Amino acid sequence: MRRSRIALLLTVALLPLAGCRRSHAGPVAGPPSTNGPEVARLRGVMETVRPLYLPHEPSAWDLFFPEHGQTFQEYLAVNPNVPRDRRRILYVRQLGDLTPAQRHILEITAEYLEQFYGLATRIAPTLPLDHVPAGARRRNRFLGSEQIQTGYLLDLLKRALPDDAFAEIGLTASDLYPDEKMNFVFGQSTLRDRVGVWSLCWLGEPDQSEAEFRTTLARTLKVASHETGHMFSIPHCTKYNCIMNGALSLGEVDFHPFDACPECMAKICWATRSEPRDRYQRLASFFSRQPGMAAARASLARRRDALALDKPGRPPA
Repeated sequence: MRRSRIALLLTVALLPLAGCRRSHAGPVAGPPSTNGPEVARLRGVMETVRPLYLPHEPSAWDLFFPEHGQTFQEYLAVNPNVPRDRRRILYVRQLGDLTPAQRHILEITAEYLEQFYGLATRIAPTLPLDHVPAGARRRNRFLGSEQIQTGYLLDLLKRALPDDAFAEIGLTASDLYPDEKMNFVFGQSTLRDRVGVWSLCWLGEPDQSEAEFRTTLARTLKVASHETGHMFSIPHCTKYNCIMNGALSLGEVDFHPFDACPECMAKICWATRSEPRDRYQRLASFFSRQPGMAAARASLARRRDALALDKPGRPPA
């Protein structure tokens, strides 16, 4: 890996807070109920799969950025972003130039996000980055790299957001920084504006070898699904070892699992009206097609099978 320094990454979530694939969820006119039988069903599912997840281990991110976390019940109370009406498509958009291997990673990642979130996913036309204004770029004095400010790219994506988009996430090979206080970030997204961006710059050199391609792909799947989670108004997770954990280094990214914990899984399934067992099956099937990712497939299959044995979906007694 050409870069190994600790960096601020995954992610900065902003507060106030090309092909089309089949959607796994049916059309809906508005947000799901926050107190209906589906919420009770999801609570039952959470209890069934909870023993199959590990508690969160304190990390460097927690030391520098202590956070409260969020339960499923708290999520329901914040009026989160959810697909509704015409806005039900997830878009992945290339920003600037990519190598053939990087473009292939984008295409696999788009497929993965569809399985992860259960929304139809489309690859949007590329937006060039040939004329980034001087105020939105810099040369990092510590790293020596040319960087683009994430706020500029987020504004670019907001202006290009399709009318039928639930959310849009951009992929760039350029190094990113959010402000002058930070060296760089792997990605940044918004909890309310439904746009996000992430960079391949620190994730690996996928054109070098098959092994490097697979390493870069694994990291990209994690960063992309994490960033997209923020666009569902899901903050960083502090309760379990979860894809929504924050991180300060590539080592922490590599340590994080691919999947969401019981609390964050329930948020995703509630927001997208997905069936948890079907979601586990989709993800297990995806990882079965990816060389070197048998462990991820096996863990997802165990969760799927636990729900089959327990006949999930019933409210807890």
